[in-house]
Amino acid sequence: MLYELTQWLSDWYGPFRVFQYLTLRAIVAVLTALILSFLIGPPLIRRLGRYAQPIRDDGPQSHLSKAGTPTMGGLLILIAVTVTTLLWADLANRFVWVVLGVTLAYGVIGFVDDYKKLVLGNSKGISARQKLFWQTAVAAAAAVFLYRSAQVAAEWTYILPFFKDIRLDLGWGYVPITCLVVVGTSNAVNLTDGLDGLAILPTVLVGGALGVFAYVSGHSHFADYLAVPYIPGVGELVVFCGALVGAGLGFLWFNAYPAQVFMGDIGALALGAALGILAVLVRQEIVLMIMGGVFVMETVSVILQVASFKLTGRRIFRMAPLHHHFELKGWPEPKVIVRFWIITVILVLIGLATLKLR
Repeated sequence: MLYELTQWLSDWYGPFRVFQYLTLRAIVAVLTALILSFLIGPPLIRRLGRYAQPIRDDGPQSHLSKAGTPTMGGLLILIAVTVTTLLWADLANRFVWVVLGVTLAYGVIGFVDDYKKLVLGNSKGISARQKLFWQTAVAAAAAVFLYRSAQVAAEWTYILPFFKDIRLDLGWGYVPITCLVVVGTSNAVNLTDGLDGLAILPTVLVGGALGVFAYVSGHSHFADYLAVPYIPGVGELVVFCGALVGAGLGFLWFNAYPAQVFMGDIGALALGAALGILAVLVRQEIVLMIMGGVFVMETVSVILQVASFKLTGRRIFRMAPLHHHFELKGWPEPKVIVRFWIITVILVLIGLATLKLR
């Protein structure tokens, strides 16, 4: 909205043309989302105070003190991201609407799950089968739309990092791969969201890095120089990524240990889906797995734990997901969180390095 306004004003006053630059609008998006989070955070947390997060009594005993902490704080992130994107992004860009639509749709799925647990008293929320069905349906709808509206073959071409000459034409195989990436990332972030601030900063770091990939892929000269697929219009996603970074940092202000509010499924499912669909659009699904290595480790730990217990009756970890294993080994919660953050920083740098190592 403001982007269109600055376009109109630039005809009357030249300096407004500066808002045509993606880099400036990305920076403004970060600041806008951050300020919005600070403004609406306190009153929203007070309103959410009636919806306390249930604490498992079979988990680390230190978590029992978290009883009564408001949840569904992911609503704060979604509001800040949505408003900021609508203000500063080019709303004629189809990629912007796809990313925003998928993010909000997964937020609705998470909201229904949280609502059933916290308001209706149904401890199970949405059944796993129902949740997976709706997650897949949303991802499939987005994938089909993107495939049918694609303007260049690069939009459905699968690329491998480190190999600039290996590119696979997926055809309709693009749809199931997109579903796998979006649904998988959504649930991986949800599994990681178990400690104060543990999931949100890796999300911010990975989201910011995907913004770099979006900018490069949407710029013909940079894309050609770095041997990444050039996808016209995908650079506009830098604004969404900026909004994600700003909103995430704003939420971390309230979610840092000890947390004033928890993210809930409304936030975790939506943020994971946002990262997944961003990676698909910039054709960096494998790089997403590298940069989001913490999410991958958490998911794999759950899979291994369940498989081991069903097959042998023994557990590999003291408790899954992985962050609980380290807690039960005696690591203080802040140490687990910060060390997982450090790992993410390293992995994001490795992911960004793939831009040049081709």
